[in-house]
Amino acid sequence: MVGFNSVLKKLLKSDLAVTCISALATAYIWFVYKTTRWRRINDEVPMQMVKDGKPFIIAFWHGRLLMMAPLLPSHGKFSVMISQHGDGELIARTVKPLGVDSVRGSSSQGGAAAFKELLKVTKRNEVAIITPDGPRGPRMRAQKGIVAIAAMTGLPIFPVSFATTRMKYLKSWDRFALAKPFAKGVMVWGDPIYVPRKDENGAHERMKRVIEEQLTQVTQSSDQLCCQQPVEPAPAEEVVKKNQRVT
Repeated sequence: MVGFNSVLKKLLKSDLAVTCISALATAYIWFVYKTTRWRRINDEVPMQMVKDGKPFIIAFWHGRLLMMAPLLPSHGKFSVMISQHGDGELIARTVKPLGVDSVRGSSSQGGAAAFKELLKVTKRNEVAIITPDGPRGPRMRAQKGIVAIAAMTGLPIFPVSFATTRMKYLKSWDRFALAKPFAKGVMVWGDPIYVPRKDENGAHERMKRVIEEQLTQVTQSSDQLCCQQPVEPAPAEEVVKKNQRVT
């Protein structure tokens, strides 16, 4: 595994390699999407908002990144926050042909600039996409960035996830869900979450927990609907350790 990671890091430094890998990844995602029989659950409100050109925020866990782009409505405009690391460039080039633009930055690098770009996205009445546990986790544990942008814009957050009947969880930190072709799949939307503008009496910390809980709920619901073993969030000890490293 160490040797594979070393080779992958070297490949991601090559523009030609990134271009080729991203093209193959885009083709694979599209093939899986087209050969899977999809069912969308509770999507009436966000789909109407897209149709009306109203902005909002989409949230899904990093491990459910693979199939999200083709599952979004083709007539909408979407921008996802992606890290500035090498794998971030790969993801950005992969989702671009699938109709999703990228805002580069994360909680660990380039966060302030990316935050400002996401604000511009919402002011253009477009949809902002955030993976609250990205780019490095802990798995299925929300960070504060999504709360901040929701509080500043006043826009609702819609938690969403997908699963399929033919899916493998990788042994990565996020338990990345690798969907396979010729399956049945679901895309499950949660109800909108509103974050108050003012952080009074710990309101923002409470809303961070609400986002985390509801996003985990739709993720595990999608797993159960596809007869998959639900992925569990990282242990609380990992959250404490990361917070200690940051401080």
